[in-house]
This record gives sequence, structure tokens and C-alpha cells, in this order.
Amino acid sequence: MPSSTDSRPVIVLVRPQLGENIGKAARAMLNFGLNELRLVAPRDGWPNPSAGPAAAGADSVLEQARVFATLADAVADCGHVYATTVRKRGVTKPVLTPAEAAAAVHSESGRSAFVFGPERSGLETDDVALARAIVTVPINPEFGSLNLAQAVILCAYEWSKGTALNQPPLEDLLPPAPQEELEGLIAHIEAMLEPKGYFFPQDRATVTRRTLRTLLTKAQWSHLEVRTFRGVLSALERPDGSRRPRR
Repeated sequence: MPSSTDSRPVIVLVRPQLGENIGKAARAMLNFGLNELRLVAPRDGWPNPSAGPAAAGADSVLEQARVFATLADAVADCGHVYATTVRKRGVTKPVLTPAEAAAAVHSESGRSAFVFGPERSGLETDDVALARAIVTVPINPEFGSLNLAQAVILCAYEWSKGTALNQPPLEDLLPPAPQEELEGLIAHIEAMLEPKGYFFPQDRATVTRRTLRTLLTKAQWSHLEVRTFRGVLSALERPDGSRRPRR
């Protein structure tokens, strides 16, 4: 059993109905660094053969999942219990968004648990009454339907933003081209546009050139991008059918 100093919240599924949904919830958990799953009276028992394929590789979460007879038993070691529900169900509790609940989990000592109800009906009033606070997702009031895995992933993701999970490597960006190269590009474009009458009428030419310059300097061109674009312009300048001369 994890140490009481473990800051990762527990995910508790109360009376889950389908093995596939348990597996998808496990997948959502592991995506964001959570691995402790607790099941309260799963309808079809446990283990469930349908959970594994739906977990898509999150087998470690399923293998370590623990089953409890009641929600009170499942969260007995948790000092902070958050019931996820669309509405208050007649119980007066603090109401938090997933982001607010995640921030609270990171700031408080002791174990925390996010509790999710059955797929069809959600948590019962007695389940919500056991919690310290309610977590409600701001959602379209005309269509407030989240499936179990979606609800789990929202809470897990918000919690993960306060952790040091590995992020995808950033693409190495080339430094911006020196101003000299950018001026060459602008001059090249203007030289192509001039004979086409683009800067007509003459009294608007200065404004038009300034607008064109603003557009081209906003792009933060790299050296390679400037060279590529000038190559495009050079190709457009050549007569149809001509080939680029060999160097």
C-alpha cells in the first residue's frame, strides 16, 4: 500500500458497470502519472476480461487495482475526498473545478481521492455526502454528458500540470535571419511587384510598401526560410519551361 506521503491522488470508481470503461479509465490515469485505482462493488466483478484490451497497455494499473465493498472502505485512508458530479444532489459542499481541486491536492498533506460514480447514474447522494468537496466540470448546460474515462482524464490532467512529467521534446528552432537577408527578400518581392503595377496609385505606394514590410517582418523568418522563399521567387521569375542554370 502506498505511503501516506504519496501525493498522487487515488482514483475511485464506484459501482462501475463495464469492464471496458474501467480499462479506459486506467489508460487515462497512467497517461498522466496516476497508478492507484480502487473499485467499489464493480457490477461484473473483478478482474474483468474486458478491461485489459481497453486499457491499451495500462495493465499495471489494472493489476494493482483493489476492490472494496463500500466507498467508505475505499477512502478510509484518505483525508481529502473529492466527489465528481454534475450537480450537488441536495448536499451542501464546496464546489470546485478540476483545476481548483488539483491545486488543492498539491497543496494539502495526506492522501487524496477523486471519486467517480457509475456510468449510467453517477454518484448517489450518500456517496457525495461522504466527500469533503464536489468537483464539477464547467460544461455545456445543453449537453452535460461525459463518459467515465473523460471525467477521469480531466481530473488526472489538471493534477499532472503541477508535476514534473516528461514533456515532448521541443523542436529545435533556427535563429531568425539577419536583417540584411530580410531586406534582400523584401527588395526581391518589391522588384517583382513593381512592373506589375502593384504599387499603383503612386500616392499610396509608401503605405503599401510599409504594409508589405510589416507583413514580411512579422513572420520571424529563419535564414533557411528566407533562402527557400527567395528560391520560390526566382523560380517564378524565370520564363516558363526554363531550367535553373547549373552552378
